[in-house]
Amino acid sequence: MNSRSQERPHLGSVLRWGGARLYALASANIMPGCFPAPHPPMKKSVLLTLALAMHPAAQAAGDAQAGKAVFTSKCASCHSVGPSARAAFGPQLNGIFGRVAGATTDYKYSPEIKKSGVVWSEKTLSAFIASPGKVVPGTKMRFWGISNERQIADLLAYLHTYP
Repeated sequence: MNSRSQERPHLGSVLRWGGARLYALASANIMPGCFPAPHPPMKKSVLLTLALAMHPAAQAAGDAQAGKAVFTSKCASCHSVGPSARAAFGPQLNGIFGRVAGATTDYKYSPEIKKSGVVWSEKTLSAFIASPGKVVPGTKMRFWGISNERQIADLLAYLHTYP
């Protein structure tokens, strides 16, 4: 037997044989010895990628594209964002992060929201979107809230695109 026949197949040939499924099976030791094991640096990078993806801050970041869909379906009937945003049934939401609740001049807020002293941040806005009446009892905002934390994170990511 020559040294070439004892070598394991190259990853390129593994991909030609059926790709990731076969390689995943081999690396999970279901078919030991059939395919090359990942190199140690590859294992570290995969573990690092998984660790970062599992970190709460990474999950909380949200997806602005998905947030646009949430905004369109749940918020746009009362609120607006963008260059032509203006108050309508609710206030416009451009630059909401860091703004004091009830501070825009183009919308008539309830006295409760004006006296609330809330400054909109990720934390306060998340809580308000989840349950407006719990954060500011007596608010004019008639909205049951969003219980899905992923949708809230996506919505906040979308609102961050309008500083």
